[in-house]
Amino acid sequence: MKYQQRDFDGELKEKIKRTERVLNDNIERFAAEQASVFEKRDLDFEARFDQEGEDRFTPGYSSSLSIGIAEKGGELIDLHVIKIWKCDRSILGMPISKNVPGSKVTGEYLDESIEEVKEELRRYVKESLLNEH
Repeated sequence: MKYQQRDFDGELKEKIKRTERVLNDNIERFAAEQASVFEKRDLDFEARFDQEGEDRFTPGYSSSLSIGIAEKGGELIDLHVIKIWKCDRSILGMPISKNVPGSKVTGEYLDESIEEVKEELRRYVKESLLNEH
């Protein structure tokens, strides 16, 4: 869901923080639950919450969940990323890093509910295990 800078308010910031906190807690539990399954398949499994920046309404800030599956001690097999929030500055639809007159700050928030994200993660892991070995 796209947000314009005029829509950035305390309520949206709290919604983003709450979603990040809940999904961060969930991804840690999820990784612990799945570790033994991947260990039996001789695969490395990593799931984590990633955040760049401090202020959610500053261009360059982003938060996401990522799941990586790799051969034991080896090459990455698959990576799945779910973006939670991303704030960018753009001009004429092109992303830019500097504040140029006429540029706009926008944010993009996760379109799915927390339960839908949890289900997507479970489905992704299940499909990954079916496609391997």
